[in-house]
Amino acid sequence: MIRWIFIFVLIGIFVIVAVWFAEHPGRVGIEIAGLQIQTEAGIFVVALVLFAIVSAILYRLWRFIRRAPGGLLDHRRSNRRQRGYQALTQGMVAVAAGDAGEARKFARQAESLLNDPPLTMLLSAQAAQLEGDEDAARRYFEEMLENPEMAFLGTRGLLMQAVRAEDNAEALRLAESAFRLRPNTPWVLRRMFDLQVGARKWADANQTVQRAVRIGVVDAETGRRQRAVIAVALSDEASAAGDASAALKQARVAQDLVPGLVPATVALIRCLAASDKMRRAVKAAEAAWSAGPHPDLAAAFDGLGDENEAPLDRVKRFQRLCSFRPEHSESHYALAEASLAAHLWGEARRHLEATGGDNPTARHCRLMAELEEKETGNLEVTRQWLDRAVAAPQGESWYCNECGSIAGHWTPGCNSCGAFDGLEWQLPPGVVALPPAAIVPALTASDTEK
Repeated sequence: MIRWIFIFVLIGIFVIVAVWFAEHPGRVGIEIAGLQIQTEAGIFVVALVLFAIVSAILYRLWRFIRRAPGGLLDHRRSNRRQRGYQALTQGMVAVAAGDAGEARKFARQAESLLNDPPLTMLLSAQAAQLEGDEDAARRYFEEMLENPEMAFLGTRGLLMQAVRAEDNAEALRLAESAFRLRPNTPWVLRRMFDLQVGARKWADANQTVQRAVRIGVVDAETGRRQRAVIAVALSDEASAAGDASAALKQARVAQDLVPGLVPATVALIRCLAASDKMRRAVKAAEAAWSAGPHPDLAAAFDGLGDENEAPLDRVKRFQRLCSFRPEHSESHYALAEASLAAHLWGEARRHLEATGGDNPTARHCRLMAELEEKETGNLEVTRQWLDRAVAAPQGESWYCNECGSIAGHWTPGCNSCGAFDGLEWQLPPGVVALPPAAIVPALTASDTEK
């Protein structure tokens, strides 16, 4: 609309000027090198306008001729770049489809058309991997490291190669390099944590968990649980190295993070005992038993006794411990084992009968076999109990939720599949829980003297 108004205005101005010259005729004279030119003013103006128009046309034609080679070259480059990007896109689609031949073909096209290595190296590397040429893929990934914009992608490619090759040391090094390049990338933090745990670099893994929680990669509750398990591992390492102070510090950290974590409580009991803090160790064991009896707690409590402790004194110690949860099956088992060691056959049998039920566990059958062998010497009955133990249900145990294996004792990572914090104290799937044990009063000192 504005353009048409402008055109109409120009036409109006032209008409007005023409009318003015028609009403006011005049002559214009020009003398050049003795040559005189006389003409009317209107004709002179028209000639001047025509001269300007022709000059403008000739100038534009000259500019077009001058720029034509460059324009054609730019058009050719643009077309070439467009075809290159199309080949790059088709190559990525081929990679996603797992078509190694197509991916390699489009990778070559993209390389020849784009002449831009940073854009095509990733496609070429992925095509090489599809063809099974890991050496060629490695060369492409290593070339990416030289380009700051592609360094992260190159590091990721080399990291995945190291993981597939099960070269965990190299994978950890590359994961740490990727972390330095992009420290807030979720998959980098997860991969680095898994590799640090596998390498038992507990202090580094602890820092990784804390960062993951800060940026929201891991929720706070999961982060506390993971840090508690790491603290138990650090406590065990310090104990093995003879650093009782550091071991106790880490055990307390684990206990504070997750108070109900049995391995943390066990570590705390043992560290307190190693630091000659027996009363605190006993109180910690009793508090934990009151919250939830566990065979590992019984084993840790057993270690609090004196080397020269008499069997009956050991029974009395366990009587006090079990008095906090006398009805629990673990209390019966703990007292049965202590009574067996003290040759209190009747007490041992009473506690075992309180836990057996109609479907005794393998643990119960083994203890009954031991009781029959020591008390009666009846090898036939002993053998029958051992045979039942083979077919009996496992009962609660350290079961790995990742691979389904059963561990004899708790470890930070599953010894079968390496899953961190994968062991959980539970009935293995398919095992029916036993009926609750009958409530049996705790033994008194007078009972043990009979």
